[in-house]
Amino acid sequence: QVQLVESGGGSVQAGGSLRLSCAASGDTRRNCMGWFRQAPGQKREGVAGIDADGTPSYADSLRGRVTISKDNAKNTLYLQMGSLKPEDTAIYYCAASVNEVCPSPISYGLDAPTTAGWMYWGQGTQVTVSS
Repeated sequence: QVQLVESGGGSVQAGGSLRLSCAASGDTRRNCMGWFRQAPGQKREGVAGIDADGTPSYADSLRGRVTISKDNAKNTLYLQMGSLKPEDTAIYYCAASVNEVCPSPISYGLDAPTTAGWMYWGQGTQVTVSS
């Protein structure tokens, strides 16, 4: 069992930056890890993923504005976000997959996340971007 706890969300003005963190209670070195977001009234969507070997992947709509990374020694996943826009306002979740390689694209299979391998989820952290 892996527990995930996100932090680092908050309110920021458009154009600003935030770094989200996701602390895992267990060893996630052999897991694909991902960041997702869900805005009010919208479906959850993938933001970025990182394979167990450190290979990152990004949603096309966010590529160039976000960077995913992880610190295996700290069992912590990060998401650096820049040039934030009001449409980035959402609850951001991290998740751990039972697989080493993340789905491609990262949103693949999100209608049935467990089937896609996403077994563990954090409680989410709110990001609000004002214009």
